[in-house]
Amino acid sequence: MLIFSPTTIRFLNPQPLPYLSFSHSISLTLPLTSLPTPSKSPHFPSFHINCIDAAQPFDYESHLKNRYIQSTSLKIAIIGFGNFGQFLSKTFLRHHHTLLAHSRTNYADLANRLGVSFYADPHDLFEQHPDVVLLSTSILSTETLLKKLPFQRLRRNTLFVDVLSVKEFPRNLFLKYLPPDFDILCTHPMFGPESGKTSWAGLPFVYDKVRIGDEESRIKRCDKFLDIFEKEGCRMVEMSCMEHDKYAAGSQFVTHTMGRVLEKFGLESSPINTKGYETLLNLVENTKGDSFDLYYGLFMYNQNALEQLERLDMAFESIKKDLFGRLHQVYRKQLFGDNNGEVEKKRSLAQKLLGNGSLTEPPLDNVRQDGS
Repeated sequence: MLIFSPTTIRFLNPQPLPYLSFSHSISLTLPLTSLPTPSKSPHFPSFHINCIDAAQPFDYESHLKNRYIQSTSLKIAIIGFGNFGQFLSKTFLRHHHTLLAHSRTNYADLANRLGVSFYADPHDLFEQHPDVVLLSTSILSTETLLKKLPFQRLRRNTLFVDVLSVKEFPRNLFLKYLPPDFDILCTHPMFGPESGKTSWAGLPFVYDKVRIGDEESRIKRCDKFLDIFEKEGCRMVEMSCMEHDKYAAGSQFVTHTMGRVLEKFGLESSPINTKGYETLLNLVENTKGDSFDLYYGLFMYNQNALEQLERLDMAFESIKKDLFGRLHQVYRKQLFGDNNGEVEKKRSLAQKLLGNGSLTEPPLDNVRQDGS
């Protein structure tokens, strides 16, 4: 194709001709008056004016952006691509990380729509050599899953991360089953698809660097993963797994317990909802979306949960005692009236009685007889 302006003739992507051959664009400066009359020769087609072309500069900004993304991106394998795994993956993808997934349920179509590579076999997944393996399974199935994973197909310093709601339990399992060269990061995003559906800003993210190698690359890899949550605005809280479980039993387990109690109670909206009542309705809405297995896991695998449950039971009984105690006084007044004189007389008589029911003072008739 030949393109020319009033002062420039430019050949672009020319077709091979018997007499002329061009491998690159050629720009020729010619006076407009020197343009030849269109030829009708089959070997040299006529010239046609199509557009004004200009060389494009190299896009350094785009090139630098791509290099930055490559330097900060991770290849993350998500084990357990259920509700919470899908929830996390959407944010991971926005941060330009490469995602792989495996789950007992076939989520291949859903993963493909999200832009995640799904592997039905964990052997195939681990042969992709992910930088990070993220466990997003139920608490109850974690140990069974870890026993079956083909660790030998991974690089020997792979970073393992969990997002379970209890922390000492997965920490001990990681230390027990993972090869000693693997890095371990225990985390708990203290929010879910409901509470974090609009934003993660200000929501707590708890983590414990249980075992991270001294090499700079391994430290940076851990920091890159944590950066995802920090850039989303999470409130980053570093604490030990033991401390987490102590605090979580007094907050998360109690929250789930009250939500389930109110759900069993049958809490319903009304035309005159107060702000406090709306809060309770939201609590039920947030907790009923979680499976009972999650709630049972919070109870079973947090050694502090039973104590909290007993305290809740004692608190409820104490409130009932206070209510019924005051109600008893009201009923007594209604039955016997508010005759203070009669009450004092009965109290005085009671003080004069011995344990066997006899009077502490002799009858008046006997006193007169003795004195006569």
